[in-house]
Amino acid sequence: MSELSVNHLLGIKYLNESDIQLIFETADHFKEVINRSIKKVPSLRDITIANIFFENSTRTKLSFELAEKRLSADVLNFSASQSSVKKGETLIDTVNNILSMKVDMVVMRHPNPGAGIFLAKHVKASIINAGDGAHEHPTQALLDSFSIREKLGDVAGKNVVIVGDILHSRVALSNIFALKLQGANVKVCGPKTLIPKYVESLGVGVEMDLRKALEWCDVANMLRIQNERLDISYFPTTREYTQQFGVNKRLLDSLDKEIVIMHPGPINRGVEITSDVADSKQSIILNQVENGVAVRMAVIYLLASKIKQ
Repeated sequence: MSELSVNHLLGIKYLNESDIQLIFETADHFKEVINRSIKKVPSLRDITIANIFFENSTRTKLSFELAEKRLSADVLNFSASQSSVKKGETLIDTVNNILSMKVDMVVMRHPNPGAGIFLAKHVKASIINAGDGAHEHPTQALLDSFSIREKLGDVAGKNVVIVGDILHSRVALSNIFALKLQGANVKVCGPKTLIPKYVESLGVGVEMDLRKALEWCDVANMLRIQNERLDISYFPTTREYTQQFGVNKRLLDSLDKEIVIMHPGPINRGVEITSDVADSKQSIILNQVENGVAVRMAVIYLLASKIKQ
């Protein structure tokens, strides 16, 4: 298969396994490119991409921007996180203004779940969802799986536990979809109040005991507590959360095997993982950041090649 089955990247749930493999094979190629002395390719010289962020984001925005520039695209940045752009109508107005500048692709982060799907129905550009509320964050899940594949050779058959605030996490949902699609075994672990009731219907196990979860897994993906999304108190104190669900070096070293530690960032050091875990040789957190650029280059390149047809 040489092209994606979709015209937009709205969520992992719209992809099939061969889409993911194509993205990874393309990302392998781009990873070589970004490690050369000349890190740019002229692939998208005639493509204009608008980055529209209705929510604050540093890492994802920088990663997309770098990916776009490495592909030689023209890039427009639009930050609406502080503006009054909250309603569907103004969302269309904003995008139409940007599209009247002849934009081919829109990378959008929005606080409302489904914003990207809404947009894809109303505008002609190709849409990449850079996170929509607590719904999906597809490129993060792709770069996480790509990093597991790079470290362990394959995702199929691996045991992956996602630890932390599953309820509010778009990273968790996208990761569950991506990992299941590739044949991994998935469990979630965290305070009962932060595990959504429907999660088992996605074919995912629930393990309340962190130690048991770590003894079972090959990979632990540690999520931060999404304090900005917590409208009520879901657990007594941060200290208590850390005692029950935080990973420190002592715990890691006491396991009878070496597991891989991941984190989508930003890390709350000392809460979900300690610094000596984040910076240990078992951690692939910095690889995830590097792989993020290659994976986003692959997604943009593959979607852009469909625009050009």
